[in-house]
Amino acid sequence: MVAASDFRDAMAMLSSAVNVVTTAGEAGRHGFTASAVCSVTDTPPTLLVCMNTASRSYQYFVENRVLAVNVLAEHHEPLSNSFASKMSSEERFGQAEWTTLATGSPILTNALVSFDCQIEQIQEIGTHGIFMCRIVALRQNDHDQGLVYFNRAYHRVGTPKIG
Repeated sequence: MVAASDFRDAMAMLSSAVNVVTTAGEAGRHGFTASAVCSVTDTPPTLLVCMNTASRSYQYFVENRVLAVNVLAEHHEPLSNSFASKMSSEERFGQAEWTTLATGSPILTNALVSFDCQIEQIQEIGTHGIFMCRIVALRQNDHDQGLVYFNRAYHRVGTPKIG
């Protein structure tokens, strides 16, 4: 059997985009930093998002049944840290400018791209819930560098435009 610590060490070697995942609705406005996000299919456009069920925000996402995945640009490292911290939701959202698209989930105005989603299915496995999310709207910006997490540190990817 593979030890949990060995698995975490191995997964640290998998580069991942850094995202701030948000929700808003009857249960309130909440968000967290996530790297466990990936595409499922383009017909219909669907993402999966993994979230620890012990997270203080987990139940809000389950109750609201909507979320937005905001893919962070290279300059968003402080925002990523805020959404991974013990700050209140109000303090976290106060760190940036937000708008909305179709679901009302907070969309980061200067994200690389934001996917606005309806949560269609939730599967709990071990310590995490897996949200299967149908994309109902998206917004893409003109950034040329993204933020990834690799080997327990942030890194920039992409080539800056010249001129």
